[in-house]
This record gives sequence, C-alpha cells and structure tokens, in this order.
Amino acid sequence: MEGITHRRIRTYGIWIHVAELGKLPLVLLIHGFPKLWSSWNYQMTHLAKHGYRVVAPDMRGYRDFDSPPDLASYTTLHLVGDLIGLLDQLGEEKVVHLLYWKNLFYHLLRSSSTR
Repeated sequence: MEGITHRRIRTYGIWIHVAELGKLPLVLLIHGFPKLWSSWNYQMTHLAKHGYRVVAPDMRGYRDFDSPPDLASYTTLHLVGDLIGLLDQLGEEKVVHLLYWKNLFYHLLRSSSTR
C-alpha cells in the first residue's frame, strides 16, 4: 500500500478515517459490509497511476471511524451525510463516483454534489 496516506477528518461532530492517494479529479470509493477501506487497495493504486485522487473512507462504525452508540445513527441518510461532510472537508465540489454499496448512495450523492 505504498504511498497511501491516512488521516482522520472531523465533520458533523464525528471523526472519519480516510485513505488517500493521487491527484485530482477525485474518485470516492465506498466499501460495504464487512469490508474496510483496504478492500480498495488495488483500485486505489490503479486509479492513482492514471491521474486520479482516490479517497477511500471507512464507513460509520468501522475501524477508526467514530461509532455512535445509538443504533438509530446508522441510517442511509446518516451515511450519506457523512460522505457529504467528508466532501465538504476535502474542499471538493466535483467527484467521480465509484460505489460498491447500494445504488441509493449514488443517487443521493449525485444530487448533492451538483449543488
């Protein structure tokens, strides 16, 4: 996983762990259950070599991402809100979306990223 950097980003009162590699334009890679950001290692390396900035966050409740104790804090809208907050903190307005988990994320993120 050479060259991949890690950091925690605070948004909407929680900390999100992200792995990053490369330069713009941005590709956001989202894992599903029971994966982690590292499930995208091959894709991150490949995309970065082809000129993309790749960000792969751990999702809410996974690994080094905050885990709110209330189960009601794990709805699809919370997860989409986390990703929108992440994009805001990254200072990015345009994203190429490669999603692994639920087509609903694609539709919600697409409509919010065109603001």
